[in-house]
Amino acid sequence: MSATSRNAFTPAETAMFGRVFESGRVAGETEEQKEARASRIIANYMAGITDEAELVELSRQPLGR
Repeated sequence: MSATSRNAFTPAETAMFGRVFESGRVAGETEEQKEARASRIIANYMAGITDEAELVELSRQPLGR
């Protein structure tokens, strides 16, 4: 069952989000920028991207529309 259909993440998924967030750190990032990056990580994951390295890269880019 995917996170989108159950509205929750497993402990393993949450741990992975933490690793991706820490790996994607940018020097001098504001709290607002950190929150936006965290949102991009989750949005990209929910869009089907599960590779950690790819999530790190994509979290540094603005979300496409």
